[in-house]
Amino acid sequence: MWLVFTKEIKELLRDRKTLFFMVALPLLLFPLIFGSVAYFSGKVIKEAQEKTLNYALIGAQYAPEFAAKMAARDDLLLIETTVTRADEAGIKALVTEQTVDFVLVVPENFSNDIITAGQLTLSLYLNDAGLNNAQRRVYEVIDDIAIVNQADAFARLGVSEEIQVGLLDPILIEKISTADKREDLGEKIGGLVPYLVFILCLQGAMLPATDIGAGEKERGTLETLLISPIPRNQLVLGKFFTIAFAGVTSAMITVGSLFVWGVVMSQGMAIKLLTEFMGAISALDFVLMFLMLIPVVAIFSAVLLSLSIYAKSFKEAQGYMTPLVFVVIVPIIIAMLPGIKLEGIYAWIPLTNVALAIKELIKGTMDYVALVPIFLSTTFIAGVLIAFCTYWFKQEKVLFR
Repeated sequence: MWLVFTKEIKELLRDRKTLFFMVALPLLLFPLIFGSVAYFSGKVIKEAQEKTLNYALIGAQYAPEFAAKMAARDDLLLIETTVTRADEAGIKALVTEQTVDFVLVVPENFSNDIITAGQLTLSLYLNDAGLNNAQRRVYEVIDDIAIVNQADAFARLGVSEEIQVGLLDPILIEKISTADKREDLGEKIGGLVPYLVFILCLQGAMLPATDIGAGEKERGTLETLLISPIPRNQLVLGKFFTIAFAGVTSAMITVGSLFVWGVVMSQGMAIKLLTEFMGAISALDFVLMFLMLIPVVAIFSAVLLSLSIYAKSFKEAQGYMTPLVFVVIVPIIIAMLPGIKLEGIYAWIPLTNVALAIKELIKGTMDYVALVPIFLSTTFIAGVLIAFCTYWFKQEKVLFR
C-alpha cells in the first residue's frame, strides 16, 4: 500500500500542472481573487458614498431653510424641474429616466413650528433597488432641522431637558450580551470556515483523483499496475491515501496563504483582533477540527476515486466530479441556517454535523459529547465508501469499460 502511495506521490510531484493547482494556485491566485473582490467591493461602496447625487426639489418655497441646507451640501446637486406635485407620473419619470437620482416633494403645510404643524411627511422618490445613499443624505439634513425645531418647541412649552429626554425616548433597552468576543465573532464567521475548508479539500483532491484513475486508463499504465503482485485492496488504499493527502495539503496551503496574506495586508487593529481571536481558540479545539476533517476527506476521496475508476477518460471523470461541489454545499448551507444546532438528528447528518461542530468549536460553546455521533456517523460512512471503492476496483467490467 505504501509503495503505491509513494509511487503516486512521486508522479504528482513530477506533474507541473498538478503542482500548480495544488501549491501555486492556492498560494497566489486564491488570495489575489479574494483580495481583488474585497478591494473592488470597497472601492465601489466608497465611490457610491462620495458620488454627487442629482436631485429635484418640488415645493421648495414652503421650506426655504430646508432647501438652503440641501443646496449647501457638496454631495448634492439641485436640478431645476417644471414637474408639479400633482404629476406623480412625471415625478417618477425623472427618476426612471435618470434625469435625477431622487425627487423630494415638500408638503404645502411645511413649518418649523411643531406645535402648530404637527408631524410632517415629505415624499422621497428614488430607485431603491441599487446602492443608493440618497435617503441617508436627506435624513442628515432633516435631522439637523428636526433637532432645532424640537428644542424650540420644548422651550416654548417650558419642558425641562430631563423631561425632554423622557418624552423623546420614553423607554430604553440596555443590551447586555452574555457572549464574549470569541463567541460573537465565531457566530458571524464560524459558518464560513467549514464552507471554505470543505470546498478546498474537495477541489484539491479532484485533480489527483482524476489523474490516478481515469488518467492511468488513458496513459495505458493501469494494466501494468494490475499485473503487479500487490493485492487490489492495497492498490486502492495507496491511491486513496494519495488523494486524501493531496486534498488536505491543498486546503491547508490555501487557508495558511489566506491567513498570511490577510495579516500582511490588514491594518494593525485587524491583526490585533485576529490574533486575540485565534489565541482564544485552544490547541485542543484546533486538533479536534483537524481530526473531524479526516473522515470528511476520506468520504471525498473514496467518492472521487470511485468515479475516476469508473470513468473512461480524464474528461469524463471531470464531468462526473464537478456536480459534487453542489452536493457538498447543501449540507453546509443547512448548518448555516438560523435555528440549526448541533443536537438531535443534526448531530448524525454527515458534513452538516462536522460544519456545526467546527462552528461551535470556533465559538467556544462546543458540547464535546456531540463528538461521539459525529465521529461514529462520518467514520462509518467513510468506511462504507472505502469498502465500496475497493469492491469497485475489483470489477473488471468497471476497470475496462
